Amino acid sequence: MTIKIFIDGEAGTTGLQIRDKLAGLTGIELLSLPAQARKDVGAKRELLGQVDLTILCLPDAAAKEAAALLDDMGERAPRVIDASSAHRVAPGWTYGFPELAPAQYAAIAGAAKVTNPGCHATGAIALLRPLTDAGLIPKDAAITISSVSGYSGGGKTMIEDYESGRAPAFELYALGLEHKHVPEIQLYSGLAARPLFVPSVGNFRQGMLVSIPLQLDCLGSRPTGADLRAALARHYEGCRYVKVAGEAETSAQSRIEPESLNGSNQMQIHVWANEVRRQAVLVAKLDNLGKGASGAAVQNLALMTGLSVD
Repeated sequence: MTIKIFIDGEAGTTGLQIRDKLAGLTGIELLSLPAQARKDVGAKRELLGQVDLTILCLPDAAAKEAAALLDDMGERAPRVIDASSAHRVAPGWTYGFPELAPAQYAAIAGAAKVTNPGCHATGAIALLRPLTDAGLIPKDAAITISSVSGYSGGGKTMIEDYESGRAPAFELYALGLEHKHVPEIQLYSGLAARPLFVPSVGNFRQGMLVSIPLQLDCLGSRPTGADLRAALARHYEGCRYVKVAGEAETSAQSRIEPESLNGSNQMQIHVWANEVRRQAVLVAKLDNLGKGASGAAVQNLALMTGLSVD
């Protein structure tokens, strides 16, 4: 059986990467609208009626319009993966981070509506959720998250600014402390207290490091670095795409760069700890366009359709 898929917004960065990942796979037929019909609601409704699954790679407002169109179609609507941030904490949508919890794989596989996580949120939740579930980080802990991403996650204007040389080498942004990833980070990390999130962008195309510093004696259980690493390793044991570095591997490094996982759907997690100072830093490395965007969408598609996707 051939599964018919429509990527709504296939000309954008995420859409192009999803299309590239799906191109040539057996069992899939990609359907498209001609450029002049992409904003034609009637043409889109007709195409949606022909496909099994649609992936929304759209700005938030357009993604909400597309979701409303799907709702109007009722039982004729295809299943949907939304790669925007429009529905990440919305009722009726399943969060598309399969490694969130053991039951999440099955939840995504059976869902009609899946919302892709944000790239920064993927790293932050991957670090925090296993530790709040294990009771090593209290749910009311005051958490600070720093994250640096390649400029490809910033959209067309940012990409043009960096690739033309107009942008700075590095910049902090969202300093009003209202970044759109914060609600999903808080919700899916299991935190009762709103985390402080400071994102940044560097002069490299893609790749990402998400880091969370911890004062170990300020946590209720006063864990060691080994305790944190063990809880993370238990949570991700057997996971194909998320790996926790062992103590020896992490200890051999005194620095970490963001780009070595580019082009993949992998994420690496590290725990650096200084037991004398009772301090630790958690770090997640991923490709902001891979596990943080297109790779995650394709992973969710594979779960929803039963297709084998590398």
